[in-house]
Amino acid sequence: MEINVKIDDAEVLRNMAKLGGKFKPAIAAGLRDTIIATTADVVKGSRHKTGNNQRSIAYESDKLSAAVFSTSGYGGYLETGTAKMAGIPYFKPALDKNMPDLGKNIKRHM
Repeated sequence: MEINVKIDDAEVLRNMAKLGGKFKPAIAAGLRDTIIATTADVVKGSRHKTGNNQRSIAYESDKLSAAVFSTSGYGGYLETGTAKMAGIPYFKPALDKNMPDLGKNIKRHM
C-alpha cells in the first residue's frame, strides 16, 4: 500500500518559477511536515495484531513529492479487504485528516 503526494500542477510550478523559486523550500518543508504527520496517523490506525505492518510503515519526502507506504506485503489488503476479510482503512483516513493542513504547514515555513 502506498500513498503518493506530488506537487506537479503546471500552473503552480510556473508561478513558483515567476517568484524565483523562493517558495520552493517552504513548500518542500510544508509537504514534509504533512507527510510526517500522515505517517504517524497511518501507524496509529494500522491493525496491530503482531505489529509487523506498523513497523513496516515509512515515508519518503523529496522536494515536491512525498510518499507514505507499507513494506509488509499485505498493507493494501488490510486497507481494502479481501473476499475473506473486511478492510479497515487506515491510509485514507490519515490522508484525509492531514492533507487540509498542507497549506498551513507551507505558510508556517515562509
